[in-house]
Amino acid sequence: MTVFILTVLAAIAALAGGVLAIRSRRKINLAVDFTAGIVLGLVAFDLLPEIFNIAGFKNLDPVWPMLALVIGFLLFHLFERLVPLHETGEEQYGPHRHPWLGTARAAALTGHSFLDGLSIGVAFQAGNSVGVTVAIAVIGHRFADGFDTTTFMLVNKNKLAHIRKWLTAVIVMPVIGGLVSLALSFSESVLAVYLGFFAGFILYIAASNIMPQAHGKSSLKASFLLTVLGALFILGVTRVSGF
Repeated sequence: MTVFILTVLAAIAALAGGVLAIRSRRKINLAVDFTAGIVLGLVAFDLLPEIFNIAGFKNLDPVWPMLALVIGFLLFHLFERLVPLHETGEEQYGPHRHPWLGTARAAALTGHSFLDGLSIGVAFQAGNSVGVTVAIAVIGHRFADGFDTTTFMLVNKNKLAHIRKWLTAVIVMPVIGGLVSLALSFSESVLAVYLGFFAGFILYIAASNIMPQAHGKSSLKASFLLTVLGALFILGVTRVSGF
């Protein structure tokens, strides 16, 4: 039930981001800055310590989850090179505004959304602390994904009805991913490798999308402070939850 509720919250966050993209672009700045810190804190204070704890307990060579981290990072980098997933500035796409680009990106982010929901459910298999912090990070960047999906499709002149259909898919897929996770059961060693893959995946999202969006959209002082607060927030969550 907890996984279902959290994936529904992730879906609502994507919906809120999409609606905001249609109405206004400037209000997302503070949320993006804070989310960057949340993702950084998730990897540093939760995922990596949990991976090494499992590896030590199960006598698993840490190189395997770390290899999965690198694969997750590079795989998503390759995928982004093939399909324009993230918007680094509207002007970059000025000469190449085609509806199919918006559709391709929305389709890719639909798969990404499924992985987000799946990761929430799988993380709870490692413990409530890991599950809660992964859910917080996912909910934070689901908002940004809903916003980015809609904005990119608008920039590429997709019709509003078409945008709404794809935004619906992006919104619903985390819930489906969460439900699928309930039917899966990983051994602790496999779980450590999966968490490594997810850490690489989410690090790439932070490095290629969330942090670049945070730069230049608010003052340096405010941006840096909110990012630090986001990381400290996750540190606090992991300490309070008894990680």
